Amino acid sequence: MAVYTEGTPCWVDAQLPDLEAGKRFYGELFGWTFDDDRDEALLDGRRVAGLLPKRDGRMPTTWTVYLATGDAGTVAARVKAAGGQMVMEPYPVGPFGVLALAADPGGAVIGLRQAGDDDGFEVVNEPGSFCWMEVYTRRPGPVDTFYASVFGWLGRQADPAEEGKEPGFDYRVWSPPGSRAGDDSAFGGRAVITDAFPAEMPGHVLVYFAVRDCDEACATTVRLGGRVAEPPADTPYGRIAVLHDNQGARFAVLAEPAPADPLAVGREPAALSTDTAPLAAPAPPASTLSEPPADR
Repeated sequence: MAVYTEGTPCWVDAQLPDLEAGKRFYGELFGWTFDDDRDEALLDGRRVAGLLPKRDGRMPTTWTVYLATGDAGTVAARVKAAGGQMVMEPYPVGPFGVLALAADPGGAVIGLRQAGDDDGFEVVNEPGSFCWMEVYTRRPGPVDTFYASVFGWLGRQADPAEEGKEPGFDYRVWSPPGSRAGDDSAFGGRAVITDAFPAEMPGHVLVYFAVRDCDEACATTVRLGGRVAEPPADTPYGRIAVLHDNQGARFAVLAEPAPADPLAVGREPAALSTDTAPLAAPAPPASTLSEPPADR
């Protein structure tokens, strides 16, 4: 059983109004098969995500990322002390351990997962699997402090020039405690929702899945009844796009540069170890909110 570094992503799931339609969509898009007894999606037989029926129609249709913890109750107390809120207090889920939902000071919702008999992902950073997370917020200062305080995340500000952005571009790359902050250990980032975007856009977390071909993933999404929220764009770390599935859940896809591409820098995707899985993505994508999306 893999063991995840405290505070790093260990699972993602989506609660969908029409579960069977969701299975058809993601099965074709990512090549997933499904374990119906456990509400889990599999990639070549390995656990990759959860797809569940939505039990409360008042809740948004969205992807949730879960952070690993050895004690969800202790983390819940730290969330409250650091200015966050518990959306759902820790609750046992049988062999899956203990789950909880928390909101950071900017309103972005994250999950907590205290391991049970199994511990989340069996594969990451391969086409069809999780590869990155981004927290979007209008309150970068309090949010940065929150994650450093609650989870011990180490932050590094992205260099606008290296990202091909204008001065003042604000993007923070996060690494797990005990590591050296930087691209090699990073698992996620923080982007700012600027005044260029609708005031009603809330703080949120965007989940990235790796794909072989970003443009093909966009075309497949549209063919299956989803839509492209932000069209494919090249970054120093690959080609990215933001999509909505056929029920409205928002997610992003990332196709890393081919090895011969001059933008590639020789990094290999981080692999899960049988002993430890810090889940370090190879490098942060540039913020997808650097320009207002065309469809908003």
